[in-house]
Amino acid sequence: MARFCVCLASGTGPADGRPGAADLHLAAMGAPPVAPGLALVRDEPGHAQGPFDAHGMRAVGEVTLHNRAELRAALTADGAPAPQDAADGELLLRCWARLGAQGIALAEGMFALAVLDGDDLVLIRDHVGARTLFYARAADAWAAATSLRALRRWPALGTRMNLSAVRSFLTFAYLPGDETLLEGVREVLPGRVLRLAADGTVTETVHWEPRERLDGPPGGSDDHVLTLRALLEEATARRLPDAEAVGVLLSGGIDSSLVTALAAKLHSHPVHTYSISFGDELPNELGYSGLVAAHCHTRHRVLTVSGTAVAARLADTAALLDSPVGDPLTVPNLMLAEAVAGDGLRTVLNGEGGDPVFGGPKNLPMLVQEMHAGTPGAAGSPWSEDRATAYLRSYRKCWTDLPQLLTADALSALEPAPPPQRFVEPYLTGPDRMTHLLNQLLHCNLRTKGAHHILTKVERLTASQGLQGRAPLFDRRVVDHAFATPPALKLRGTAEKWVLKEAVRDLLPATVVDRPKSGMRVPVQQWLSGPLRELGGDLLLGRAARRRGLFRPDTVRTWMRGEGTLLPRQGGKLWLVLTLELWLRAYDL
Repeated sequence: MARFCVCLASGTGPADGRPGAADLHLAAMGAPPVAPGLALVRDEPGHAQGPFDAHGMRAVGEVTLHNRAELRAALTADGAPAPQDAADGELLLRCWARLGAQGIALAEGMFALAVLDGDDLVLIRDHVGARTLFYARAADAWAAATSLRALRRWPALGTRMNLSAVRSFLTFAYLPGDETLLEGVREVLPGRVLRLAADGTVTETVHWEPRERLDGPPGGSDDHVLTLRALLEEATARRLPDAEAVGVLLSGGIDSSLVTALAAKLHSHPVHTYSISFGDELPNELGYSGLVAAHCHTRHRVLTVSGTAVAARLADTAALLDSPVGDPLTVPNLMLAEAVAGDGLRTVLNGEGGDPVFGGPKNLPMLVQEMHAGTPGAAGSPWSEDRATAYLRSYRKCWTDLPQLLTADALSALEPAPPPQRFVEPYLTGPDRMTHLLNQLLHCNLRTKGAHHILTKVERLTASQGLQGRAPLFDRRVVDHAFATPPALKLRGTAEKWVLKEAVRDLLPATVVDRPKSGMRVPVQQWLSGPLRELGGDLLLGRAARRRGLFRPDTVRTWMRGEGTLLPRQGGKLWLVLTLELWLRAYDL
């Protein structure tokens, strides 16, 4: 288990018997090289392997491919067949070396690959962002890693907290673009290839981006439903492990339920399902998850998570993440991963992706806002604001509270920084946006929340337990089909994700397919007023937080009493602040 780190630098090298400049940089990051310029970070959980050599290039990566046969066939057709036993990282390197960006676009899987190509460093990230990759420049050298901690340790970079990213996190509850909380460190965006030259120039190539394709041959709703069903079966089958049991995280909603049903249908080995409970006194979905487990004949477990356990595990969980995630389910998700690994499984599927790809209820506030935008008397009303601003408001995080939450010094320092709307404007107001508003919202959700919250959280938490977390609904072909499906089939009247539900209606009880989405009720306020109350006060009002000078103590005290601007999202906003503080401490910022 490891992550990887690479460096490109000019200077003395192995030819004169001394360590190269790149290797000296890597050693300073605590990453001893396994080959010139390439290192594995052994003290962090991940799936890094290498080095790989092919066609005069050398690479290291975290690569899991789901369509090896297709890629091998493409290489054979190009006259450069790959060895049958080539590792996934080597196979992807060969696709890049022979077929370029088109070869990467053919791949289906989870991957971050760093390639030393002559005097350039090439960074490649998968289509949807299932694996993350960061890079920075200092001392006339490039460094890249799947470990943000390795870059944090780079003396030449001298990293400090990125205040603009603090604002972004408090706005979205995750970091939605290429910025990180380390100043000078950026994240490779999904679907991109970056070529970093020794002279400091950067060239970006897009190997895949979702496109709205609604001008295809005419077809009725049945055609879209049947095509989607075939794609879902293929996506799930590709992600099932060979000759061993598989786990599925089952909430009881339609997305995780359909993945469970497909896994049970397609897999010839046992399917284990796992659900969370916060206690019988809270509303939950256990009745639905239990119904699905019984219907699909899975080996089902329910994990009860207490507030005391969350309080005890919160700091360690925050430290596992390369960027903070303000999702109160993060600790329960880690505990689920531990349960799956404890049962001896190595692969766990999930139902993530249904909402950002097919149109879940989180898009409804924006759709309603658009309906009212042109009505008489709308000018000057809250719903008359531009789409990007309305999108930030719809998150209902801390964006509107920043003037009361951040200190005067922090607000002053942020004045010249570009606003957080920049992360969503390309999808909602930019010249290349999709035609239909629903597709604009889905595209935005996929490229922001999908890549920088959902998939990042799944990967880091499952990897910490030696697992691979796989998301069939984020499959590239499934996503392509979703954007070739008329929006009216995704949000049909009041039925959300209609085409997705119809595609699996025969696999699940009607009670599950037709139920409205309710979501899991997480008792955040109970935790903050109970097991986390003392910890929260010590952290947010303690010496370290005051010295950092981000938050106004009077606002924090008001929120901790459950008063003021905290309502109506009582607890959720304070949770963001607490999560951020724990992450900053874990990274010594």
